Amino acid sequence: MKPFFKIVLMTVPFIAMGVGFVAYTIATKPEPAQTEIAERAIAVRFITASQTAISPHASGFGLIEPARSYEAIAQVTGTVEYVNPMLKRGEILPAGAVLLRLSDSDYKLAAAQARANIRAVEARLAEIEVSESNLLASLVIEQESLVLKERELERLRQLSASGAASQAALDAVNSAYLGQRQKVQGLQNSLALLPTQRLVQTETVAVYQATLETAELNLARTELRLPFAARVGAVTVQIGQLVRSGQTIASFDGIDAAEVEAQISASDMQTLFSQYGAETAGGALDSSALNQLLGDLMITATVVLKLGNDDIIWPATLDRISNTINQNTGTMGVFLRVDDAYTSAELGTRPPLTKGMFVEAVLLATPVNGIAVPRNAVRDSKVMLADSENRLRLVPVTVSFYRDRLAIITDGITAGDKIIVSPPVPMIEGMLLELHSDTALAQDILDMGGR
Repeated sequence: MKPFFKIVLMTVPFIAMGVGFVAYTIATKPEPAQTEIAERAIAVRFITASQTAISPHASGFGLIEPARSYEAIAQVTGTVEYVNPMLKRGEILPAGAVLLRLSDSDYKLAAAQARANIRAVEARLAEIEVSESNLLASLVIEQESLVLKERELERLRQLSASGAASQAALDAVNSAYLGQRQKVQGLQNSLALLPTQRLVQTETVAVYQATLETAELNLARTELRLPFAARVGAVTVQIGQLVRSGQTIASFDGIDAAEVEAQISASDMQTLFSQYGAETAGGALDSSALNQLLGDLMITATVVLKLGNDDIIWPATLDRISNTINQNTGTMGVFLRVDDAYTSAELGTRPPLTKGMFVEAVLLATPVNGIAVPRNAVRDSKVMLADSENRLRLVPVTVSFYRDRLAIITDGITAGDKIIVSPPVPMIEGMLLELHSDTALAQDILDMGGR
């Protein structure tokens, strides 16, 4: 037998036995156990929606300025004779305080000269009155003399006509009559000029009277007084200095009230005023009309000064709004007024609102009822909720406004809904959620809403 056939005869039985064993093992092996894969819940954080009232908010920053300021400007020229000892930078002077006095000698002399001129003219008027009385008396006498001469002339004319009087005698009487008439006419002319002379002197009195009033006014202007209580900002004079008319001697900042022009985002202002509906309709087109509406709107204003970790707050009034918008920042100027900015100061706890302080202006409108959620919880006007089966739902909502990190929702969700604040990855609507309440965030939202 050949070797090849021997090898085949020896290996074939073993191969058949192996195949049979494998087939037997497969046939008798039990089926593998099947394990059903359960749905896995994704862990997320949530807060419970609750109804609250939050005010629309707008804020900006600016520098404190006094509501009133005053520059003491000399109205006359003179040498400084007196300066108030309190006229120093930083000092506070009461209303009516004398700031300085200038030398008044020149103005006293001018007033005295004007009075003397008035007396001289009044004397001339009195002289005219006496002259008029004398002329009237003389006129009466001369008129009586004229009547007599006229009778004499008439008598001689009759005698001359009958040949009893000569022509020479008639000419002499006629000449005397004409001379008497000339005297009467002269007196009448003098009396006729008296009203004009009296008018000239009267007008001269008026001129000198105006000169006197100017001198007295300049005399009063040699003393400068403070019109209202104020703090000294700058002083530029001293005793013995020559001050010229129009020169500024000192500047003052009023202490009764302060104001700040805060730069606030135009969009925030729009949100603030949109809560008042028709009351502000068209106001943005007319700043003066809008300013008139400010007193009728229930807007709460405060000024906040940050000192370290402390916030010092003053109640303020929304006084007016600037008529322009800053083209670089897109903000608009809003003026807030703080009354008693100095008088309400308390040593060590509340400093006075001083010119140049950098403060924050905060405006709050009428509170709006809604549900406050984190701003980042709203995406494409939708909010993620967990339904009753703890599955993810995307719900469209209406956002009334945003304030800080909050969005105020007025439609789409109700109190008690579970709002997802940590989005799952991947985010698939209907997916099963494992809910964990974020109490810290809920308290933070409550605190932000209360501010």
